[in-house]
Amino acid sequence: MKTKEIYQPKKLLKPRVNVVTLGCSKNIYDSEVLMGQLKGNAYDVVHEADKVGKNDIVVINTCGFIDNAKQESIDTILQYSELKEQGKVGKVIVTGCLSERYKPELEAEITNVDAYFGTNDLQGVLQSIGADYRHELIGERLLTTPSHFAYFKIAEGCNRPCSFCAIPLMRGKHVSTPMEQLVKNAETLVKNGTKELILIAQDLTYYGLDLYGKRNLDELLRRLSDVNGVEWIRLQYAYPSGFPMEILDAMNERSNICKYLDMPLQHITDNMLKSMRRGITKQKTIDVVNQIRDKVPGIAMRTTLITGYPGETQQDFEEMAQWVEDTKFDRLGCFTYSHEEKTHAHSLIDDVPEEVKQERADAIMEIQQGISFDKNQEKIGNTYKVLVDKKDGDFFVGRTEYDSPEVDNEVLIDASMNYAAVGSFVNVNVDSAEDFDLYGQIVK
Repeated sequence: MKTKEIYQPKKLLKPRVNVVTLGCSKNIYDSEVLMGQLKGNAYDVVHEADKVGKNDIVVINTCGFIDNAKQESIDTILQYSELKEQGKVGKVIVTGCLSERYKPELEAEITNVDAYFGTNDLQGVLQSIGADYRHELIGERLLTTPSHFAYFKIAEGCNRPCSFCAIPLMRGKHVSTPMEQLVKNAETLVKNGTKELILIAQDLTYYGLDLYGKRNLDELLRRLSDVNGVEWIRLQYAYPSGFPMEILDAMNERSNICKYLDMPLQHITDNMLKSMRRGITKQKTIDVVNQIRDKVPGIAMRTTLITGYPGETQQDFEEMAQWVEDTKFDRLGCFTYSHEEKTHAHSLIDDVPEEVKQERADAIMEIQQGISFDKNQEKIGNTYKVLVDKKDGDFFVGRTEYDSPEVDNEVLIDASMNYAAVGSFVNVNVDSAEDFDLYGQIVK
């Protein structure tokens, strides 16, 4: 007797979601949170896949900070919108800073994008994909970095009035994340193998003012330092004006708080700092740097500078170049000024030619290259604790506590003579050094 087949409808597969991240570490964090929510909704989610499928949903997390970043974001949107037109991807969704700032213009110009969202509309992005925002997933993320380190956002937005900066237009006012939530988030990361927390915000030093009525970064540092399994805590982006020195006490007390501080100073001459609305003078800037170095001997200080700001004279530039030479920052990056609409500085005349801006930036970086070479030569013969990030060709590549990923120096360990598991800590004796790289052998 034949058995009757029971008809069962085919289960509809959810489309794969490919998240593309542009811009800074804050965007990386936001993409990871989105991806965690999508995974919790049983979506197959990937980050920056090499190949896209015709049913894929592409979410582009854009940057709108300066001209180059905006152009890269627009080019990426156009690239995927053309693939959609050709039937090679299913949907294109745009989120992040560029669409927060220019949503009406983007909707008018690139019309075949399915939806545009700003920086704080995670629920809207999820709904457009067909997913639900799940409160029980708060703190869950799908890391795009190697699992042993994670960017750790402690606040959103910025209250500073810097004349050149469009971040408050895109990210809004400063909002601190409650300390209890951050501790839980750290515990979740550690359970999944994270050893280094890289604290990020538009301004770390403002942390707590809105929630607790005082700057509370030092207490947060101690609370995070107490989380079992956190081996390194690193501070990225501290504002110089009103810098809370108590942070340095926590750094001295706790061995797992890296002796590292990223403090973008932007310029040094009084007239530039005043026009930039930085709330600090040349002498106060010098004093803050000296106080930090006095309080934490051996601290690695990183800064970033801007060349070609409106009204910057040759004398302004030369004064900044001399200050860089004298101060000898451990790490330094330099950017050319970008004339951003709706910022305070946009009312000024963008009077420094682009080629002069670039020449000045290149000159600053040449000075820094020499400083970095000299500092690295002093490290030869010393042994450092190194976190191994990856294997690249003939070398294991890692970092000391004095280096952030992507932007700072690296330690290269000859893989033919040494073995190091990615994500592990090893002690490395430095036997040679270049401008931005150290070379060494593992010592037991």
